[in-house]
Amino acid sequence: MTDAGSQRGLAAVLAELRGRSRSGIRAGYARVRGGFGLALQAGAGAGIAWYIAHDLIGRPSPFFAPIAAVITLASSVGQRARRTIELVVGVAIGIGIGDAIILLIGTGPWQIGVVVLLAILVAAAVGGGTPLVVQSASSAVLVATLTSATGLPWTRFFDALVGGAVGLVVMTLLLPLNPLTVVRRSADPALQAMAEGLRAVARGMQHADADEVRAALADLRAAENNFAAFAHAATAASENVAFAPARWRSRGMLSQYVEGAPHLTYALRNVRVLTRRVITAMDDEERIPPCLPASVALLGDAVDLLRHEWARGAEPEATRERALRAAARAGEAYDDGVGFSGGVVVAQVRTTVTDLLRATGIEYAEAPRLVRRAVGWHGRGRTARRGRPARDAS
Repeated sequence: MTDAGSQRGLAAVLAELRGRSRSGIRAGYARVRGGFGLALQAGAGAGIAWYIAHDLIGRPSPFFAPIAAVITLASSVGQRARRTIELVVGVAIGIGIGDAIILLIGTGPWQIGVVVLLAILVAAAVGGGTPLVVQSASSAVLVATLTSATGLPWTRFFDALVGGAVGLVVMTLLLPLNPLTVVRRSADPALQAMAEGLRAVARGMQHADADEVRAALADLRAAENNFAAFAHAATAASENVAFAPARWRSRGMLSQYVEGAPHLTYALRNVRVLTRRVITAMDDEERIPPCLPASVALLGDAVDLLRHEWARGAEPEATRERALRAAARAGEAYDDGVGFSGGVVVAQVRTTVTDLLRATGIEYAEAPRLVRRAVGWHGRGRTARRGRPARDAS
């Protein structure tokens, strides 16, 4: 290799490294910015809880108060009211069992093991979730190891009650997070992953590249975590806007995300089924008419449009139009000739379009009617699947 070629290669490598460095810094900044509000809430809640329990009420070491406030704020996003109750109940179980066992058998390594075992079993017996079980065990450990400094059992329970109450006040009145910002940050990567996956499937179909379709399927499976985070954020946003008067004005725009989240989860599952059937069609060397990759690409465009229209708070009319165009292009496959797997792909496109329409606020009965009309099956019997579909006169 010549010196000039070596220098160009080195320059390309350095440029790539600089690009990765910048993207890493941007990603880190985005994560810090996304977590700053919650960190501020937790810090303020811990300080206020300690101040109330220690300075105002006079508790000498109210360590359960800031702990309860932080747990309420930091680990209970989305179901804070229910999990705060679980927190207090868990503390009560852990303290009660810890005090009783220590009174009977004293302290030591095996006693701590017994305390934790019984606390978890009791928490599970009353039907508690993970927060209650964890808090019961941790409270029991604290009681078993800090008996000399904790005082009477009811005071520790009272500390937890103060901390939980402070956490709820901070998140609803003093420093309420903007639920719209939280849910947008969760929705964007989920919708972007689906849109990119659909476009990759379309490219793979167009170029007869099964490996690209398989890679897209792997990405779509990985996107399940993004959609789970989106659904969780939507639940959290609903609770935050319900309990925080300062955020009530966000209800209108927020309802688009909250009501659309479950339908988009259904859409993701249908897209994965579609992708697997595309792989089967390619493996079986079925003929794939050009309208099918075009339809899948339009479906990806529709998902991307939904992301942008929701971000603007606009009525998702462009999303509906693009999704119905995708259904119409898929319907053309009946005319062009399509095999068994191709027919399943058409059906999955139609089902996914229905999910997208439902996510945009179209009613349950209206969405499939619009899809049938776009495909050209409006007004025909459901069993009339052979021959050329009748086109709607309108």
